[in-house]
Amino acid sequence: MSDCDVVVIGGGAAGLSAALVLARARRRVLVVDAGTPRNAPAAHMQGFLSRDGLPPGDLLALGRAEVIGYGGEILSGTVRVLVRYGSAGFWVLLFDGRRISTRRLLVTTGLRDELPDIPGLRDRWARDVLHCPYCHGYEVRDQPLGVLGGSPDAVRYTQIVRQWTDDVVLFTQAGRLTAAERAQLVARAIGIVEGPVKQVLVEDDHLCGVELDDGRVVPRTALFVPQRFIANNDLLVGLGCAMDENGWVTTGPHGSTSVGGVWVAGNVANPRAQVITAAGEGSAAAIAINGDLVDEDVRAAVHAFTTGAVV
Repeated sequence: MSDCDVVVIGGGAAGLSAALVLARARRRVLVVDAGTPRNAPAAHMQGFLSRDGLPPGDLLALGRAEVIGYGGEILSGTVRVLVRYGSAGFWVLLFDGRRISTRRLLVTTGLRDELPDIPGLRDRWARDVLHCPYCHGYEVRDQPLGVLGGSPDAVRYTQIVRQWTDDVVLFTQAGRLTAAERAQLVARAIGIVEGPVKQVLVEDDHLCGVELDDGRVVPRTALFVPQRFIANNDLLVGLGCAMDENGWVTTGPHGSTSVGGVWVAGNVANPRAQVITAAGEGSAAAIAINGDLVDEDVRAAVHAFTTGAVV
């Protein structure tokens, strides 16, 4: 017999939401959490109905208490590798040597943000260097804002940031903008600053400007950076889950993967998922996983009934 019906790897919003649903479905569920949430640097979490403004750590503490209250377990640790055994089971091997067997897996290991290599940028991350205007735009509304260009959708992204203030500057390399893009920016009074960025300037622990290589300084109080997302999907790759051309796991309904018995939810598969979205994906995956387990339980019961075996 397996130790667990389901092991959830990752104790963020997606993983805890799934564990809550599974525990309430009276499944033996274990959450393995490395304790390194992506949004740890953020002081507050926005846009989550009834929890708007709550510190991210408080949401996780509430979620863990709810899961434990229904009989679920939370285990601090980092998974080293996932191994298939038998026709429908898995070993979960931790770096500290512990080994757990489970019937099903849900991977909610999230992603990491790859930022441009500009001095000062990483230190201000999730404070006044931001990535999502829907998450942070209201808090910096009506301030002088900047957008660090370089990505293919930087102009579109800047137009979205413009929703929160009428003082926006796009920092971009010379010659990168097309005539049409330049016209779109000018039409909405968005500033254009061309040239390599040297560093982010800070005064009294607040971002105060952006310095360019040629010495120009553009005063700004917050900077939006459309970063590159890197999925934390080594465990899924190791299991042989199919990936798309950009390195993201391919999914079917409710987060199912190409490997039977393995589901995903949240940012490990969906880089655009906010906290509330990840929680919803975790819930949907949990319902699908429980249904899959019910189907297996029915098959086992029918086999036992028709053969006289003891289950």
